Amino acid sequence: MELNEMLEVSILLDYYSNLLSERQKEYLLEHFEGDQSLTEIGKKYNITRQAVYDNIKRGIKILRDYEEKIGFYKRDLELLKQLKDLKKDFKIEKLEEIIEKNF
Repeated sequence: MELNEMLEVSILLDYYSNLLSERQKEYLLEHFEGDQSLTEIGKKYNITRQAVYDNIKRGIKILRDYEEKIGFYKRDLELLKQLKDLKKDFKIEKLEEIIEKNF
């Protein structure tokens, strides 16, 4: 898995981890944030490395499906872009437009 993909999964975990099963959440957090190998996770939970891998793959798919349907991360990226643009050229009208559009 590439660094960009790992970063994406880590961010999506911040948004949607509570929507995963408890086990998927644990495996994903331990693997992506705890930097544990599949083997280490498997030993901890007394399951095979393959079972950990399958659960992580399913968990990643679920996270991406949630983002596709709900779009919190995409929304926040757009808001961040708008705020950075506002910072470069602040006008009260632009601020009001951002507030109106997003809230």
